[in-house]
Amino acid sequence: MENVRRAVAVEVESPPPELSAVEEAYRRIVEEAAVYVAERGRLEREKREELYRRFRELYPWLHSQLIQQAINQGIEVGKSFLEARRDGRVRKPRPEVRRVSTRFAKDSWSYKKAVGSAAPARLALSLPGGRREVWIKPHRRFWLYWWKALRGEAELASTLTVKRRRGRWYAVFVFDVKPKGEPLAEAVAFDVNENSVAVARVSLLSTVDRVPAGIGNI
Repeated sequence: MENVRRAVAVEVESPPPELSAVEEAYRRIVEEAAVYVAERGRLEREKREELYRRFRELYPWLHSQLIQQAINQGIEVGKSFLEARRDGRVRKPRPEVRRVSTRFAKDSWSYKKAVGSAAPARLALSLPGGRREVWIKPHRRFWLYWWKALRGEAELASTLTVKRRRGRWYAVFVFDVKPKGEPLAEAVAFDVNENSVAVARVSLLSTVDRVPAGIGNI
C-alpha cells in the first residue's frame, strides 16, 4: 500500500515584512516562466539557465532554491494553462499569476532543526538579510501528524510551502503517512526523571532479537 499524503496548514505568528518581498519576487518569476511555456510549449534547458542567471542578478537577496522552485512552479502553471486552453476552459492569450504559494526547499528552511525538535514552535526561513526565525501556532491536527512522524508512522516532506490568504500567512507542512497494518520500524522511548525528560528513538528491527541485561530464565 502507498503512503497517504496529508497537508497541514499552521498560521504564522507576527510574520516578518520580508515575506511579502519574497512573495512578490517569487510571483514574478513564476509568471514569466509560465508565459514562456504558454507561448512556446516548453522551457528549454538553455532558456531555463538564462532565466535563473538573470533572476539571480535581479534578486541577489533571494535564496537560489527559491528561484529554482519558482521556475519549476512556472513550468507547471504554463502547462496547466495550455491544457485548459486546449479544452476551451480559458480564452486568455497568456497566463496571469496573481498570487502564489512560495515553496521553501529543505536548504532554505530549518528542516533538520524542526524534525529534531519534540515540540517545534518556530521555523527559520531564508529571507532578505539572511535566516529569520518565525513563530507558528501549532494546533491539534499538526501535533497529531507530528507525533506520527516521531513514532515512525509518517515522514515530513522536505519542502515547506508558505502562502498568504486573506491577510494571514500560513506554513503548510506535508506528511507522508504510512498505511495502517505495517509493523513499526521504530518507537519513541521516554525516560521521565525528577528534573528532566529524555526522548529517544529505538529501532525495533535492531533490538528484536536482543535480551535486556539482568533478565534470566523465568
